[in-house]
Amino acid sequence: MKEPKERTMSVSGSSLQNEYMDAFSSINERPVDDISLEFFYKPHTITLLAVSIASVIYTAFVRDERDIQENIWSGICCVVFFFLIVSVLTFPNGPFTRPHPALWRIVFGMSVLYLLALLFLLFQSYSTVYAIMYWIDPNLRNFHIDMDKEYAVNCSDITFARVWSHVDVFAWGHFLGWAFKAILFRHAGLLWAISIMWEITEIAFAHLLPNFKECWWDSLILDVLICNGLGIWCGLKICKALEMREYKWVSIRDISSTTGKIKRAILQFTPVQWTPVRWLDPTSTYMRFFALSQLVVFWQISELNTFFLKHIFEMPPSHPLVIARLCLVGVIVAPSVRNWGQ
Repeated sequence: MKEPKERTMSVSGSSLQNEYMDAFSSINERPVDDISLEFFYKPHTITLLAVSIASVIYTAFVRDERDIQENIWSGICCVVFFFLIVSVLTFPNGPFTRPHPALWRIVFGMSVLYLLALLFLLFQSYSTVYAIMYWIDPNLRNFHIDMDKEYAVNCSDITFARVWSHVDVFAWGHFLGWAFKAILFRHAGLLWAISIMWEITEIAFAHLLPNFKECWWDSLILDVLICNGLGIWCGLKICKALEMREYKWVSIRDISSTTGKIKRAILQFTPVQWTPVRWLDPTSTYMRFFALSQLVVFWQISELNTFFLKHIFEMPPSHPLVIARLCLVGVIVAPSVRNWGQ
């Protein structure tokens, strides 16, 4: 009489294990469905390695070796190049496969390189890090942060001209940044909570970072309500449009018109499907809330690091290192948040 129960338990256990493995694969090694152009998805390991090695050997023997700094820089670029090649060949796809899994393997490789660079800098002194930055960009020697510039001055003087003067490139940065965050998080309550918490963070660290000192109308109205709010609204509208869209992919070979082929090629840069995320599911446990709290805290720390880094090491906001770091963190965060949401 116990055999049917044991069989039922074994079947249910195996089904749960299969579901877990499917979920794990969809997050860490998502397969590509409906491959139409097989050439771009077949492994070309030997060809890629041969071309890479030939390119490096040719570059190494034809370049001028008299400049020591140029030699060091070329060596670093070669190491990064080969590490990314290895990333394409060995790293997992991750949760995304558009426009091509190789792109997200490169992103994974860049995240590992960024981590290794941070570990290296962790054991360097302040002067050594400065010397490295000056070696990368000697123009940083002549840049110094204007500590005398005040942002929270005459806050009672509220005119349209003064408010409009605060709508600069940073306002567009707020808008675009929060639109990007909305596409990642897809939860209005969570986004508004992070937005308000960030303004509280600015107040808490205003004594260390002068540009965090703002008038109340600049912080609440321009930042939270207008720039952040519009960014959140536009991002969630994009999410809604992608969620309501019908995902039926046709092979580019089956499209006869040139316009249709071009449109299909452009659509390759859009999601293959839209997966809704329920951050605060009523049936979730306290561990879900704890993990979500961790995500919010890490997000605040990551954004705070951006301001501290360019303040401590005195870099202008438009410097390529600052912009490159923001772009790198942005592409790294996309699959990370997707994995965290699962």
